[in-house]
Amino acid sequence: MSLLKQIGSQKLLSFSLLAVTLACGILIGTLVSTGVSAARGQTAAPDATPLVIPPVTRLSNDFTKLAKQLEPSVVYISTDFTPRPQTQSRRRQAPQQEGEAEDNMDLFRRFFGQMPNAPQQPDRRFRREGSGTGFLVDRNGYIITNHHVVERADAIKVKLPGEQSGATYKAKVIGFDGESDIAVIKIDAGRPLQAVRFGNSDSVQVGDWAVAIGAPFGLEATVTAGIVSATGRDLIGAEQFQRFIQTDAAINPGNSGGPLVNINGEVIGVNTMIATRSGGYEGIGFALPGNMAVKVYNSIIQYGTMKRGSIGISFNKVQDPNVMKAFGYDSGVLVTDVTAGGPADKAGLKKDDVILALNGRPVKDGDDLVARIADMPVGSQVKVTFDRDGAKQDKPVTILDRMEVFKDDPRFARFRPEMENPGAKEEISTAKFGIGLKPLTGDWKEQNGYSEPSGVQVTVVEEGSFAEEIGIQEKDIIVSINRKPVNSIEDVRAVQARLKAGDAVGFKIARPIRALAGAQSARTNWGTIYVGGQMPRPE
Repeated sequence: MSLLKQIGSQKLLSFSLLAVTLACGILIGTLVSTGVSAARGQTAAPDATPLVIPPVTRLSNDFTKLAKQLEPSVVYISTDFTPRPQTQSRRRQAPQQEGEAEDNMDLFRRFFGQMPNAPQQPDRRFRREGSGTGFLVDRNGYIITNHHVVERADAIKVKLPGEQSGATYKAKVIGFDGESDIAVIKIDAGRPLQAVRFGNSDSVQVGDWAVAIGAPFGLEATVTAGIVSATGRDLIGAEQFQRFIQTDAAINPGNSGGPLVNINGEVIGVNTMIATRSGGYEGIGFALPGNMAVKVYNSIIQYGTMKRGSIGISFNKVQDPNVMKAFGYDSGVLVTDVTAGGPADKAGLKKDDVILALNGRPVKDGDDLVARIADMPVGSQVKVTFDRDGAKQDKPVTILDRMEVFKDDPRFARFRPEMENPGAKEEISTAKFGIGLKPLTGDWKEQNGYSEPSGVQVTVVEEGSFAEEIGIQEKDIIVSINRKPVNSIEDVRAVQARLKAGDAVGFKIARPIRALAGAQSARTNWGTIYVGGQMPRPE
């Protein structure tokens, strides 16, 4: 038995050695075959050396540090809005009021998420979405953005960096300043948020690095770098208080309201406008200086609006230097008009006076005068030195709120929130279509050039209502419903009561086309359209 065991053990050992030898041979054969196949497969460039991907390394510079520092503070803003009918642009004429501006040129565009020249349906309003950028300036959720990003919004949503996809916060408008295009909005995130740091924009010099952060075309957290190309840029079409920082950092639609920062990560401006012929980036962008944004923000969180001082005068924006020389001066402001009842009028200033100094400090020109008076506290006094018929005089003038001084001037109406006629609310009644209605008076028809014998005016269109869905707008006149003339609110209610879910309903609407330019009574042309739909089922 022992001999048999010995023979069996030798056979097992021999078999094991044979198996190992075969395995090694197969492995070597595979490697050789693979190498040969690889060499044979590289026929396109047999003498080329394959590239190798190196290990991951993190390169670092000032821009990467800056991007990481600012990323938590820059937010993405989306809005839902219903486009309003476009109105004819209003041309401004000299003389210029304190703060008045020229019309926008097509070259200069505010870069909101929706392109300004996008085609629109003239007779129906469809809810649309817009987008822009903002940045946190307070740990409690206060955000600075551009007014034009949120001014048309029915709803404002803010997405914070790092939040899960689709998570947004509803924002409310704290206040805005149309003349600087700055708005302050607020969200409640339920936790402290990381705010930006401001630098002093007066320190900005041409050639400084500039970094723009925003969401161009909805691409969140986009960082672009360039330099400051110019400072104090006065653009045709800009408002009185807008003197821009110009940069070549890439800025596109959707960057509106985002920060322009220096190499230290400090905000030096609010991206507001571009110069373009294509609608996109062409190397020239403009940001409102950070110092102005700070002033506007501080006023808004205190008063809900921007308060600026005024003395109530008008002047030509561009003064002929020869005229001033003929009067014996190289600088100063020639008064072309004085607002009746305003501070300057009460102090005794008149047309043709030449304002030379404020509190003993010479006035360079109209921009200098407006900027200095606007920064003075409302209610304070300023000593105005002026020339009248060759004789210098000094008068104390009390500074008042600019919007109060020019409250009756239609050129400033676009800077105020739209106000309802206080007496109109008593006349408004609501119909179940989701609209508020007001009967028409004979005087109203005569003043507005409305000649149809029937009709009631729409004063309110409820969000999400049947009326909104089919395109009825505020200020429309409902002339008839299903060919039945409408002469009162009761007529509308009677038609509503007879309609069932799924019934088709058609409205004949008279809609304002445009106000006749220069008309004292703002008479209106009216066009007729038809809108309709099927009555929805009750929820």
